[in-house]
Amino acid sequence: MENLNIGVLGGMGTYATIQLFKQYAEIFPAEKEWDRPRIVIDNRCTMPSRVRAFLYNENVDQLVAEMADSMQYLTDAGCNRIILACNTSHLFLPQIYQKVPEIEGKVVNIIHTCVEKISKDDIRQVYLLGSEGTIESGIYQNALEKRGIKCVVPERSEYGLLRECIEAVKQNKYTDVVEENFLRLLEGHNNCILGCTELPIMYEKYKCRVCLGKVYDPLWLALDKLKGEYYCD
Repeated sequence: MENLNIGVLGGMGTYATIQLFKQYAEIFPAEKEWDRPRIVIDNRCTMPSRVRAFLYNENVDQLVAEMADSMQYLTDAGCNRIILACNTSHLFLPQIYQKVPEIEGKVVNIIHTCVEKISKDDIRQVYLLGSEGTIESGIYQNALEKRGIKCVVPERSEYGLLRECIEAVKQNKYTDVVEENFLRLLEGHNNCILGCTELPIMYEKYKCRVCLGKVYDPLWLALDKLKGEYYCD
């Protein structure tokens, strides 16, 4: 696909978007800059919370309108593939598609891409770390169950630890307590989905202390899928 133009709706949060851009540079090898596909990033960090929109029905109309606006902006800029740099934001895609139906065929759904990879790897059980919104929605659990894959999630009593880890990345403030909380959340698990775009950043920081089997980063997998499209010729 020679004319691949990637659009990214980012800012959810900003450090996760920076990480995605670094992954883009690594996943698309290039002797010259023009060997890579074009990428346009809208770091729309001013949008309402996706988690609060799902859990408490807070500012949903505003969120959907702003996401749709950014995705239309990326399309108008020439992007023919769009990545949402937030797992929880995918919960609002049905409403966005109602507003802008033509966008649906351009979105690389990072949830679906991740589940496809897990199924291809013949994994029978996987542990999901993510935001409260992502976990409570069942968006991963339902997709995995359809493929006969069991999905294990943290206890609700551990949601506070998850919030602390996610916020630490958003604020770029790491402490020994945050490190121990993250390691505690992973303890006793094997294959793991890092189902919040902040968590792969934390994993990279502390992976020398982690013993896991397969680790799935949905944004990395989405970019890798686009790499396959770009170099298929």
